[in-house]
Amino acid sequence: MSSIAKKTAHEILEDPDFKALVSKKNTISIILTVLELVLYFGFVGLIAYNKPFLAQKLNEGGSTTIGIPIAVMTIVISWILTMVYIFWANSSYDSDVKNVKDKIIGG
Repeated sequence: MSSIAKKTAHEILEDPDFKALVSKKNTISIILTVLELVLYFGFVGLIAYNKPFLAQKLNEGGSTTIGIPIAVMTIVISWILTMVYIFWANSSYDSDVKNVKDKIIGG
């Protein structure tokens, strides 16, 4: 039998390090979610309310409109926001999770 005293769920949820970890995760998640929603719905709103702008040709005689690079950039920026989260999780969050787990369950 292990001599490690098991913590209750309430004790874990009340742990200041656990609360700080949850707060950090929620902060980055909310920021990135708001940015993604503004990006996506901004593009959809542009489609809905300003089609003539998106239909403008990029150059005389060309067939590419302004809407194409804006759509591509919407997707690329979404990927970049995902990469920001992955970088943050790998460089900061994962080690913080390990530290909190080690503290709570004894590592």
